[in-house]
Amino acid sequence: MAKLTIDDLKKIKDNYKATMTVRDGGSRAKVTVHMGTCGITAGARKVMEALLDEISKNNITDTIVTTSGCAGFCSKEPMVTVELLGSSPVKYITMDEDKMRKVVKEHLLGGKIVEDCALVAGNESSY
Repeated sequence: MAKLTIDDLKKIKDNYKATMTVRDGGSRAKVTVHMGTCGITAGARKVMEALLDEISKNNITDTIVTTSGCAGFCSKEPMVTVELLGSSPVKYITMDEDKMRKVVKEHLLGGKIVEDCALVAGNESSY
């Protein structure tokens, strides 16, 4: 394994700061790609690649990208949850690269839910 460079350490630091920003409420949006075994098998890695590509192309700097395990609805994987500041989370289902690009453009950048890909908007509750 290659030795870490100063640039590598700066990237690690920046990623850590970005994670802390979410906890402190300093970002505008959070996108979670559900990457349990079922999600990965269904294509979640390609969805993640498309998401990161669109974020880079659009120079989006106020969004946190994270992963989680299975969301509990394996037959609808790959799944992505988009949370915009001040709005309910939206869970998108049966995602692929094209749908992810559409969600970035319309929901993440435009604030409009992509209804043909969405399963539900709102928080889950145990009561």
